[in-house]
Amino acid sequence: MAERDDDNQGLVLGVVFSLILLVIALVLGIVLHHRGQAKAAAAVAPAPAMVAVAPSGDNASVRVVDGVVQFFFAYAKTDVAPGGAEALAEVVKGVAAGGMAVISGFADSSGDPAKNEELAKLRAFAVRDAIKALGVPEDKIQLKKPESIVGGAADQGRRVDVSLTK
Repeated sequence: MAERDDDNQGLVLGVVFSLILLVIALVLGIVLHHRGQAKAAAAVAPAPAMVAVAPSGDNASVRVVDGVVQFFFAYAKTDVAPGGAEALAEVVKGVAAGGMAVISGFADSSGDPAKNEELAKLRAFAVRDAIKALGVPEDKIQLKKPESIVGGAADQGRRVDVSLTK
């Protein structure tokens, strides 16, 4: 009879230890799972939303419209707006995947056309330099001749568009 009690006691202890190990494994699994989800969420977190700020007067700005990054420049300036690197992130990824960045400059039709065209070219070069600073090789960047914007808002003529082609 004593032998049977020892067998039952060993069985009970085995079950208790198994349950303890199971609980420990469950807790560790939950902790690791939550850490993995946090890392995965950080890895696939969407880029910060770009707020489409309407260009105005002497303020440089940048926005993304239907995959086209639009840089708006202050009057008579060639300074790229803050936030340009973030806005170009998808273009840089696309170029790394084999695409080509196409830069299209625009010139305001008011004033001296030669000066406006030269300013549009300098703005396109400023955007090109910003893209190159993000690691895009120059042979993956295509510059288009500036186009004049006739009529409409003057801000539209003080812009450079960057698009991605395959």
